[in-house]
Amino acid sequence: MIPLDLPVNLGLVAIGIAVAWLVARRRLRPTVAAVLAAALGLGVAFVTMVGTGDVFAGMRALAWLLFAHLPLLLAWTAIRTRGTCRWVSSITAVAIVVLGLEAFVREPTALSVTRYTVVSAKVERPLRIAVLSDLQTDDPGAYERRAIRAVLDAEPDLILLPGDFVQARGRERNRQLRGQLRELLVEEGLAAPLGVYAVRGNVEHDGWTDVFDGLAVMASDRSTHHQQGPVSVTALSFRRGFDPGATVPGTRGFHIAFAHAPDFALGEIDADLLVAGHTHGGQVVLPGIGPLITLSRVPRAWASGLTALPGDRTLVVSRGVGMERGLAPRLRLLCTPEVVIIDVVPPRRR
Repeated sequence: MIPLDLPVNLGLVAIGIAVAWLVARRRLRPTVAAVLAAALGLGVAFVTMVGTGDVFAGMRALAWLLFAHLPLLLAWTAIRTRGTCRWVSSITAVAIVVLGLEAFVREPTALSVTRYTVVSAKVERPLRIAVLSDLQTDDPGAYERRAIRAVLDAEPDLILLPGDFVQARGRERNRQLRGQLRELLVEEGLAAPLGVYAVRGNVEHDGWTDVFDGLAVMASDRSTHHQQGPVSVTALSFRRGFDPGATVPGTRGFHIAFAHAPDFALGEIDADLLVAGHTHGGQVVLPGIGPLITLSRVPRAWASGLTALPGDRTLVVSRGVGMERGLAPRLRLLCTPEVVIIDVVPPRRR
């Protein structure tokens, strides 16, 4: 828990007690009271967001309301009512609890390896690319090691790191976390024959590249270009990654352009493969609706996965390994974390 959680929960508890008192005095029916309490709870979330100036703080308050206080409210409603209302309240309360366990307990560490195949006449032999995006950890440990190991076990020719490595408040704490993550990367021997490339993300502080000290990782705050035989890699700066008007000229051979954010894919990008992270796939995805928030200008359908773009180009956006920290609720729902493996293969000869 963080300091913000105490006043938020005190406010929600006070609302619950007040509404229960009104019901006990027979001034409100239980069903009306439940609706009123939920509405006032939404008000608490809104006040939290406005008071802190942070939309993630509002989301955190909303998560407390939805996954902790609402099931209790529904259970109380089930006790105070009879018939259909009792059954509906009971079933809904159980469903929310199960959903909460999925979102806060199982999915955040349900790491998977997602594989895509891209066909290109610009490669003569298969090329394997690994994408390790948005570790965004505040406690590097076994989970992050598992993600790094999943990348190396795939034996990629080339590794892309699209930013957001550690997240914590304070420069000194960030420096400590970078040191811990660097130890994991060194111990696991992060390397690839055609190189490892890293760009800056949203949560990076100055000095972020020291997370790669002692490793053969090409990391820079500026846009850089690297030619590795028939393969070229353009690593875009943080600002250019968010620029929907970005331009990247073509190069010889198979051309990869990557950045932290996928917004650059809306620009004039003369590359065969475009790669990004940042969106976390939305972190929360609703059936029939898709990701609730992507914090990107690209169409929501581009927020994760593989998208075919005009000009025989392919965009791949990773859901990432970690999740938003700080004041944000630490959950994933219908949006599990992933390591991405992209196999670029030549066309089949007839």
